[in-house]
Amino acid sequence: MAADAASETSKFPAADVEKELHPGHNEKLEVDGVSSGIVTSRDLMEEEKATKKKKEMGRRDPMQTLKTTIIVSAAIVAVAGAVFAITRKLREK
Repeated sequence: MAADAASETSKFPAADVEKELHPGHNEKLEVDGVSSGIVTSRDLMEEEKATKKKKEMGRRDPMQTLKTTIIVSAAIVAVAGAVFAITRKLREK
């Protein structure tokens, strides 16, 4: 008898069978507040990092342009020097 009385008071809550068997038909959206807050804060942090990265790229851009200009100029001078040396050798012969 004591076991019957204990089982009657500690029954599991009734499950919504339709919802469990057909989750696609459940049109009521259930949102977990804690998970939603974590995702929102993570999205904000990622957005902040992206903005910060864009600002850093903007700062590095003039320096990168200068480096590229120097490298291209050095390549042009090297090619011009090679052409000059070749034409000089051809004139000596």
